[in-house]
Amino acid sequence: MVYQFTMNETGENKIHPGKLPVYSQIAEQISREISAGLLIDGQRLPPERRLARDYGVTVRTLRKSLAQLARQGLLVRKQGSGNYIRKNENSESIYFFFRLELPQGGGLPSAQMLSAETVKKPADLPEFGASGFAHRFRRLRFLDDIPVAIEEIWLDQSCAEKINRAQISQSLYKFYKEHLGFWIARAEDWVSVSPLPEWAEEIFPPGKNAVFGFVERFGWSQDESKVEYSRTWYDAGAARYVARLK
Repeated sequence: MVYQFTMNETGENKIHPGKLPVYSQIAEQISREISAGLLIDGQRLPPERRLARDYGVTVRTLRKSLAQLARQGLLVRKQGSGNYIRKNENSESIYFFFRLELPQGGGLPSAQMLSAETVKKPADLPEFGASGFAHRFRRLRFLDDIPVAIEEIWLDQSCAEKINRAQISQSLYKFYKEHLGFWIARAEDWVSVSPLPEWAEEIFPPGKNAVFGFVERFGWSQDESKVEYSRTWYDAGAARYVARLK
């Protein structure tokens, strides 16, 4: 099951259950809207009861979301006045490294795992890691319930001998940190265009005029080891790649 925000008949956000806490889904949605400029510095959010109704959650759950944003430095909560957006370029969310957004900006990421297996690295992979084997994850990615990309992530087996698929969360980087004991400290992206690989065409069939952006990424762990390589094919009509410079 994937995490999704969908719209009800009145245009309000509704939340579907999944592996991440619901309050984190809401916090991530607001965080990405801040990054995209859809919510601006100093803007006052609607009253909490209205926000809770819009997201289809209790006020208690909504307040946990707002508290998370406040801890990230993205929200100022003023007693008796309301909640105000604070632009914070140094804030890092769960999806901090996820660079795809909807054409209008923002969009809550989610993922559907297609396969997770340990294989020998094929000859066409660039050099990374110390092992000749890697854990390969293939996923379908969504933004607000819209399928936008196919990705293939390769994690060097030196990071973990085995992977427990049941522990894998919506954010692989969160999974790395919480279950494998390391984290991706920095990444380098190479952006171009590319046709879909054959294995992905049945899952994410290209339209007649579809153009796919292509992102290759190298990830370094906190000890400066190059441990991850990934390939992402995204529908340029459904999403855009965004890198904001500070």
